[in-house]
Amino acid sequence: MKPRITLKKIAKEFGVSISTVSKALKDSHEISEEVRERIQAFADFYNYKPNSLALQLRNQKTSVIGVIIPEIVHHFFSTVIDGIEQYANEKGYNVMVCLSNESYQKEVSNISVLTRGSVDGLIISISRETQENENYQHFDALLNDDFPLVLFDRIHDKLQCDKVIIDDVGGAYKAANHLIDIGSKRIALITTQDYVTVGSLRKEGYIKSLKNHGIVIDESLIYKIDDNQNLYEQIEKVINVQNPPDAILAVNEIYAANALKIAKERGLTIPDDIAIIGFTSGLISEFTSPPLTSVVQHGYLMGKQAAELLINRIENTAPKEFQKEVISTNLKIRKSTKR
Repeated sequence: MKPRITLKKIAKEFGVSISTVSKALKDSHEISEEVRERIQAFADFYNYKPNSLALQLRNQKTSVIGVIIPEIVHHFFSTVIDGIEQYANEKGYNVMVCLSNESYQKEVSNISVLTRGSVDGLIISISRETQENENYQHFDALLNDDFPLVLFDRIHDKLQCDKVIIDDVGGAYKAANHLIDIGSKRIALITTQDYVTVGSLRKEGYIKSLKNHGIVIDESLIYKIDDNQNLYEQIEKVINVQNPPDAILAVNEIYAANALKIAKERGLTIPDDIAIIGFTSGLISEFTSPPLTSVVQHGYLMGKQAAELLINRIENTAPKEFQKEVISTNLKIRKSTKR
């Protein structure tokens, strides 16, 4: 069976632009007869059929961009949406938001629905199940049709599109450094499974900090949360042990807030007995007792940059090379680590 051929692949074969291929296939006299005949023969040989989605997108503009996020409970994702909407609205675009609920199938379904002429481009944070399965065919199909796509937060480096991430390694490194600076010796990490990119990168920053301070890495202090099991019971195992850690770095504020609650229930004083830091400085972190020290991720800025990259790509004002924006983090010091 001959491989599926696209405008992008034909253009690559002949070393010309996609626009040139499109004009050649339409028998445009802007393209030389020789080039037209060669491109048409190549397309015929591979049974090229114009993609209905791509044609629809080239022939009409909706001025709507789609956003697919894994979940809405995290403050971080809501701030990203705020940033996307702010920039998009300024540029005359509306925003349509869908949830994948961490499901591969829901992510595929959302993409299918949104790309049937509903939106001009997509901004997506990849679901956990997609990362676990390492199945990115639905993204490959979009990119083969040159559909404007920006990935943010949870990305896959091999996908050739624009991306916006935070400095996850640097954020965790700063957080672990802070815990060491206040005298912590046994720092536990509450993180995701390794296939979730942000958790893996934050673990890297945690390990880097400990090694730089000459602290031996204790694998028993690294706890990987299984989202299919009870979160509270898993975090209890971090604290309700004979020799509990004197500090915890959690890769999101929900993990951190649960750790704080369990530590207090055990009768530990925060931060004297155990200091706690989480990622994302949201309302949960601000209003826990005591308030949680947090790694500030600047979700609003991430959203604005993602929207800018996407709209530039939609309007053909983006550079040819795909961009990868990395947003720095900072620490918001609150009472959960003040000693």
